Amino acid sequence: MKLIYLHPLPIRIWHWVNAAGFIVLILTGANIRGIVNLFSVETAVEIHSWLGFILLANYCIWLFYYLLTLKIKIYIPPLHHPIEFAKKALRQAKFYGLGIMVGEQNPHHSTPDNKFNPMQQVSYLMIMALLIPVQIITGLFLWDPKLFAPIVNPIGIQIFDMIHILLWIFFSAFMIVHFYLATLGHTPLAHIIAMFTGYEEEHEEHGHEEHSH
Repeated sequence: MKLIYLHPLPIRIWHWVNAAGFIVLILTGANIRGIVNLFSVETAVEIHSWLGFILLANYCIWLFYYLLTLKIKIYIPPLHHPIEFAKKALRQAKFYGLGIMVGEQNPHHSTPDNKFNPMQQVSYLMIMALLIPVQIITGLFLWDPKLFAPIVNPIGIQIFDMIHILLWIFFSAFMIVHFYLATLGHTPLAHIIAMFTGYEEEHEEHGHEEHSH
């Protein structure tokens, strides 16, 4: 067994602020829509708005950190080798679909410079580069439609509201899947603990496991 330092302190802080914020945003969003009744609608809207701005700042911190350190490359799939990348993605999909259930080793070996497997790279890049920015932008439009009237009025606030809700559903499902994958280490808490300590344990007898972003 050896320790691999995969999660630098700024990323660990970003991760837990983001995780807590997402959970509260999902709950307050459900409250605003009348799905749950944890607070008054006014309180839910206020919490949702404040947290939205906090996570906007948190996203900017994530982006600046990865750009300034040039670590953003770990999110970029090596599409200059498309056939090799596709083969690795298929092997990873096979592992998730069957291999993990029969005790096979994870085909991906995480390192600080090659942190994510092919499926993670594609999904995390889509989330971080597209879906979160769209959710932030539509959230801003819903927060103050008058301020953004030149954009909102021609398209219609209902369109942005629908996009925001659809992404809320997606992120709600993503949080469940993400938590499940985080429990697939050599122990159910191994990857979760690593997001506090920064160090992943590599166990030869269990292979190389799934890592959180």
